[in-house]
Amino acid sequence: MKHIFNKGKDLNKPTLLLLHGTGGNELQMLPIAEQVDGGASVLSVRGNVLENGMPRYFKRLAEGIFDEEDLIFRTKELNEFLDEAAQKYEFDRDNMVAVGYSNGANIAASLLFHYQNSLKGAILHHPMVPRRGMDLPDLSGKNVFIAAGTNDPICPPEESVELHKLFEKANANVELHWENRGHQLTGEEVEAASKWYSSLNNN
Repeated sequence: MKHIFNKGKDLNKPTLLLLHGTGGNELQMLPIAEQVDGGASVLSVRGNVLENGMPRYFKRLAEGIFDEEDLIFRTKELNEFLDEAAQKYEFDRDNMVAVGYSNGANIAASLLFHYQNSLKGAILHHPMVPRRGMDLPDLSGKNVFIAAGTNDPICPPEESVELHKLFEKANANVELHWENRGHQLTGEEVEAASKWYSSLNNN
């Protein structure tokens, strides 16, 4: 998978896995990683699927309707790529936190749903529920931050509430943060995510 790896100053910190929104690329989330944790290593990955020329992480059948078969396949593909990247770049595979926006947040949530130990935690900006009706793994000890917009036309508030409940049911430590905005990634929610992340990693 096309990607960028930047080695951090402090190798004890989590490696941040950056996952862009539809039409983004591996550069889109770099400024956000800097704000979340400027000293951490960063692995930023471009989605392998194109929709009308725009990179994504998995196919969809329509707005808000995921191609589940492709989602399962692409989640497995990404998980295997992370295993390979950890060996290649010599970072701790068990100490990885995803920072995803929109489609990138959806694949990050899917990683946690399908592969219990794929991530230590995740910051999910405007995610949807990746899959319904599946048995979730025990996510005890995993930390998840969900940033949502009360007026988000693409990811309705009910989606965020449902995802929050699913993570709670799976025993994850999850926080749901609201902005009175739409689907855009705002400075305020990045700041809230950064504070949440700092509170976990500076204890």
